[in-house]
Amino acid sequence: MTGVRRVVPLTLGWAELPLAYSLHGADPAARIREPVPAVLLDTGDGWVLLDTGYNPALLRDPVLRSRFHPVGGDFEAFLPEGDGHPLEAALEEVGLALEDVAAVALSHLHHDHAGGVGQFAAGGVPVHVQAAELTYALHDPGAEGHGIFRVDVDDPRLRWVQATGDTEIAPGVTAVLTAGHTPGHQSFVVDLAGGGGFVFAFDAADLQENLDEERAIGGTIGVPPEASLEPLRRLKAIAAEKGYRLVPGHDPHVWPALTQELR
Repeated sequence: MTGVRRVVPLTLGWAELPLAYSLHGADPAARIREPVPAVLLDTGDGWVLLDTGYNPALLRDPVLRSRFHPVGGDFEAFLPEGDGHPLEAALEEVGLALEDVAAVALSHLHHDHAGGVGQFAAGGVPVHVQAAELTYALHDPGAEGHGIFRVDVDDPRLRWVQATGDTEIAPGVTAVLTAGHTPGHQSFVVDLAGGGGFVFAFDAADLQENLDEERAIGGTIGVPPEASLEPLRRLKAIAAEKGYRLVPGHDPHVWPALTQELR
């Protein structure tokens, strides 16, 4: 039976930000500390990595940090302890290395999700992304102001595989277009080999409240926050039809609990 044999959630850092960015209409003064997620999937075609976390150079170098992650801004980024690359350290913790990753799929190109993709530039690993997302990142002058850093993704060695809608990434892994948060945001449906599965919303629904109360996310590009409800409801419908667990992208309670459960 085809499908994913193992699901390994990773935490590649944290972000402290206004709650209203994740939950439209929340108190503007309220703040929340959220995990930065990634997921490893053991498929029939090898390990697939969903998202890559931060680019640590933009946080550790004082000059780069002052431009990309200024201290005291609305959004504050935090790396795990250690001097190495957070992605490499997280892989090593579960007994893997960069060379074990057969494919990468990015939910979107925000700095906390695509910052580590450069680790795969030299190896020819396919990197799946929606075409609209990559076009925006490389050609829209407003992208950096929306947290998409061209320096993270503009590397000619990266082997981009561009989609224009729902697409199969690997056996048991399907990307679902859920644009709104960004122009080409995608979520992932994961079919387990033994039955059952997961729907990883990533930033189509940051928190469990987004799902339970059908509350729009606050951070969108080019559309009003209310436009994020349609893709959120689509994910809920997929999860309900399949009987799969729907996992929000940045929930500070759900993500650690899922990580502990699946480890």
